[in-house]
Amino acid sequence: MLARASKVLTVSLPQEMFKKAEKIAREENRTRSELFREALRQYISTRERWQSVRARGARTAEELGIRSEEDIERLIQEFRSEHK
Repeated sequence: MLARASKVLTVSLPQEMFKKAEKIAREENRTRSELFREALRQYISTRERWQSVRARGARTAEELGIRSEEDIERLIQEFRSEHK
């Protein structure tokens, strides 16, 4: 017997969310599985992009010596006074 290329997952949803998902799947002529796979792909992609943004922000903060909101305020004031 060949192994399945996919795994089966059972998910519980509130009734209203289920109804909305059913409606969207019908409108887009998709199965629920296709709809949820696409939703999860988009979630994963968005999450990975935000993780990248946060990591870049952390590196930049480290490079600039930013450790608190006061440091950010100080840098803003310095920038504004230099560009008057």
